[in-house]
Amino acid sequence: MGPEVVDVVVVGLGVGGEEVAGRLAEAGLDVVGVERRLVGGECPYWGCIPSKMMIRAANALAEARRVDGLAGTAQVRPDWAPVAKRIREEATDTWDDRVAVERFVGRGGRFVRGSGRLDGPGRVRVGDQVFQARHGIVLGTGTRPSVPPVDGLADTPYWTNREAVEVEELPASLLVLGGGAIGLELAQVFARFGVRVTVVEALDRVLAVEEPEASEVAAAALRADGVEIHAGVTAERVAHDGRQFTLHAGGTAYAAERLLVVTGRRAYLDELGLETVGVRADQRYLPVDDRLHVADGIWAVGDVTGEGAFTHVAMYQAGIVVADVLDHVRRSAGKPDPSGTANMMGGAMGAATLSEHGSSGGVPRADYRALPRVTFTDPEVGAVGLTERQARERGINVQVGFASLGSSTRGWIHRADGFIKLVADADHGALVGATSVGPAGGEVLSALAVAVHAAVPLAQLRHMIYAYPTFHRAISEALRDLA
Repeated sequence: MGPEVVDVVVVGLGVGGEEVAGRLAEAGLDVVGVERRLVGGECPYWGCIPSKMMIRAANALAEARRVDGLAGTAQVRPDWAPVAKRIREEATDTWDDRVAVERFVGRGGRFVRGSGRLDGPGRVRVGDQVFQARHGIVLGTGTRPSVPPVDGLADTPYWTNREAVEVEELPASLLVLGGGAIGLELAQVFARFGVRVTVVEALDRVLAVEEPEASEVAAAALRADGVEIHAGVTAERVAHDGRQFTLHAGGTAYAAERLLVVTGRRAYLDELGLETVGVRADQRYLPVDDRLHVADGIWAVGDVTGEGAFTHVAMYQAGIVVADVLDHVRRSAGKPDPSGTANMMGGAMGAATLSEHGSSGGVPRADYRALPRVTFTDPEVGAVGLTERQARERGINVQVGFASLGSSTRGWIHRADGFIKLVADADHGALVGATSVGPAGGEVLSALAVAVHAAVPLAQLRHMIYAYPTFHRAISEALRDLA
């Protein structure tokens, strides 16, 4: 019996894959979506959504503790039970994707549970089933935690972010191996709920991918919550005696009831059958072009592309893949483009994207110059585009503007730690990067993301009216410092 012929097969229904499959099915294509775990992927079950529920709860505790000396007195008794209940019942349906599967099928897609693997040009095998795709295959298989080769670690019951999110009863103490965004967010949450937390980071500072000033503010904030931070310390050996973990690092032994390992993520390309279509599987991520092509008739979307493990990147890429696949279908049928891609991508944004980055058929091209990212610690660390160091390494004639949030009126009122840092290309008179740290750092970032994305002239930014007294008004102070 030969393969079943369909229009498109989407392997991996995480955020990006589910969006691509659902929209193509709504457009009338015969779409098969393949997922071996949970439809929706990491974000709704173990990532963005449940972790932000945890952060919201921990921040409420911290805000209540700020009542003393500001508005009277308050007593706070942390209780993890309502947090675990909300994650289980409201966010994850106890880690059941029935609703998500029904949502996809309701959009016109066909769902297949299993591990999809390429089986030659245009073919995907799922167990004993083989599908032949007329118009293409989309790979959205995501990433999994990357566990370092530390002696003894693999033989212990360590946590990844999944176990940390699923926990019903908190441990008394926690070691966190890894001082990136996920490690710091979870460390602060658990500390605010009374867990004794120690963070061990191999690089010389936490949040090493961000500006050094952001690392300093984040580390100070966590230490104020009782978190011990040890940076520049390499893990050498891990042991577990049935009751507690011992981490030997930098000549010191750190002990705790639980060990959380958050040292990055990686794609597992060797499981995808890439060799059957002439694509190397010995790479960290799937290389794609600016329309997310892996090879002829194959697209990739989301974390597997290595463009940042962010839901917003996956959704952005999904829009491009949908437009490109539909354009491919149209051209295959010899039909004219009735409306261009601006409508597919959303009004003026699509039109602007086409004018600058258009291609044959009006399909937009991926542009990551203004990629925003937020670490949801308290204070939040929001960043977009290049850091100062990255800009200098690229040979840009860099100008830097800096404003402390505490020197702004709103920051002073809130007794808030944070800052605005601007990185400008002096030759072109526009921002190439910016960082916003503060109580609403991620929200303030939106204005800076627009400025970087649209290359708004610095003179125009300086001539704007910034509402008073707001956190974002510190942008104008950073612009003055830039001058």
